[in-house]
Amino acid sequence: MQSYYVYILTNKYRTTFYIGVTNNLKRRLTEHHQAIKFKKSTFAGRYNLYDLIYYEKYESIKIAIAREKELKGWRKEKKMNLIKQQNEKFRSYNEHVLSWG
Repeated sequence: MQSYYVYILTNKYRTTFYIGVTNNLKRRLTEHHQAIKFKKSTFAGRYNLYDLIYYEKYESIKIAIAREKELKGWRKEKKMNLIKQQNEKFRSYNEHVLSWG
């Protein structure tokens, strides 16, 4: 069964957030890293958003997309409170996800 992820990236200062949805979180992190490395003009590339600090897993793409849209509509403070529930110190999950088989 396919899995879908809603995720939040941030920069090293934890000041800007990017919210996205993907069916392959490991591949998507690599794509974000490439955007930064090669100075691509994506939102994540411009703001050096590479640290994965939050994600949710879904079995339905429709539900994942709806959740992504919901989170994008939230104010920054509400997003930060959500992240803190799972990741109180805003640590990067990159190494963990990149080690997935």
